[in-house]
Amino acid sequence: MTSTPQISNEGTVPNASRLLWAGFMAILAAGVGFALRGGIFGAWASEYGFTATQLGAIGGAGFTGFCFGIIIGGVIVDKLGYGKLVALALLGHVLSAVVTFMASTPQNAYDFLYWGMFIFAYANGTLEAVANPLVATVYPQNRTHFLNILHASWPLGMVLGAVASYVLGTVMGFGWKGQLAFYLVPTIAYAVMFMGQSFPKSEAAAKGTSYADMFKDVGILGAAVACYLLALFLGGVFKNPTIGWVAGGGLVIVVGLLTRFSFGSFLLFVLFVTHAMIGAVELGTDGWIEAITGNLFTPTQGKILFIWTSAIMFGLRFCAHWIETRLGLSPIGLLLTSSILAVVGLQMASGMNSFAIAFIALGLYAVGKTFFWPTMLAVVGDRFPRSGAVAMSIMGGIGMLSAGLIGGPGLGYAKDRFTAENLKASNAAVYEANKAAAPSKFLFLDPVTAVDGSKLEAAKKAGDKGTAEQKAIVAANQQGDRATLKVDSYIPLTMAVVYLLMMFYFKGIGGYRPVKLEEQT
Repeated sequence: MTSTPQISNEGTVPNASRLLWAGFMAILAAGVGFALRGGIFGAWASEYGFTATQLGAIGGAGFTGFCFGIIIGGVIVDKLGYGKLVALALLGHVLSAVVTFMASTPQNAYDFLYWGMFIFAYANGTLEAVANPLVATVYPQNRTHFLNILHASWPLGMVLGAVASYVLGTVMGFGWKGQLAFYLVPTIAYAVMFMGQSFPKSEAAAKGTSYADMFKDVGILGAAVACYLLALFLGGVFKNPTIGWVAGGGLVIVVGLLTRFSFGSFLLFVLFVTHAMIGAVELGTDGWIEAITGNLFTPTQGKILFIWTSAIMFGLRFCAHWIETRLGLSPIGLLLTSSILAVVGLQMASGMNSFAIAFIALGLYAVGKTFFWPTMLAVVGDRFPRSGAVAMSIMGGIGMLSAGLIGGPGLGYAKDRFTAENLKASNAAVYEANKAAAPSKFLFLDPVTAVDGSKLEAAKKAGDKGTAEQKAIVAANQQGDRATLKVDSYIPLTMAVVYLLMMFYFKGIGGYRPVKLEEQT
């Protein structure tokens, strides 16, 4: 149950509301771009012949870049200033469009799309490095409520992006570049809303907390989580794992020297690991869910289901405070309940065989994932005020890196693997005639030779008029998607166990409550 001080919805600065809604619009722009990119995966596969693993890697860059933006931004935000970071993000969003639109041939498309996605994500991360600590600072007595409102913009952006993709693509016939350009509209809007505003400092920065003290709770344990993911990323970029491990290990040593080799808070370490799982199951799944449901039903129905889940998240994120108070849940209790709902929803989705069942299954999943991200940020803000913007930014970076390196590519790998296994089992000759030229790889798992992306998309488009060979490919791909959703459900199941143990921990220390900065110094 909860143990909180008297709650006030009043901001600590006169322009608190303006800053909240400017941050809302900034994250909305990120959601619009995310949804637009998810809706054009099929166009990229058809035009450039990408496999699901390649598409997952491109989509994954939309998360890994975010990590660099939010962590770097979180470390320097109080020194450089919020306004300058907003300007940097605006530049990144415009540059992202330029780089992405340079994709023109199968030979150059992968690199331009990957780095265009990376720059887009870096800009998004920079904005969240501004918005999260800003809202936590101006609404210190009700962080869970206002951070959930701030992050309601993400699903709203996904709804708007999905609708724009349908109208611009299906109705008006624009190509993928015309659809993608729509995200520049909310980009201009957030730039105008932030213009001319004054910004407060975080509680820790206002009281002169040093970088060493801000990093003390993160320590070696927390740094190890972030640096492990950074090592994976850098090893992939340089195509040399050794470079990644050396760079990641070096950064852990730097944090150790900065904090005099403080191990950090074990609770924060657990929160970081759990947020890596959140990134994989929430954002990784979001990146694929429209493609999966569009494959199991129709592309239009897949888009409707994507809008349905996003609309649920948007509405419920305004209700976090009401749910906490009416049900008597602490933030950890809310996270435990959400995990259970996500497990049930994904398990149901793996077996859905009608559009009506899909609405119920994905609705449960959407309710479950709604509160994960902002509530975890609120827990960090409540329990680790000394860390200021740093711990929040590192947590956000971990979530996005996990989505980019594990969630997106991992689900793409699962789709490739289960599709190939099903097709090989049902018709080995068809598999041999339609397999990709190169195997798909993911982390330490065995490589798998997927079905060629162009041939898979052609089979889907053929539909009932397709050949027997094409129908076999589609059937195997649908079975692969169902198996992927089932495996995906094991992530929130693990999270539920972690949150249950956290509830026991807080019960043992007298209950969950926000910690004041003076209690940490």
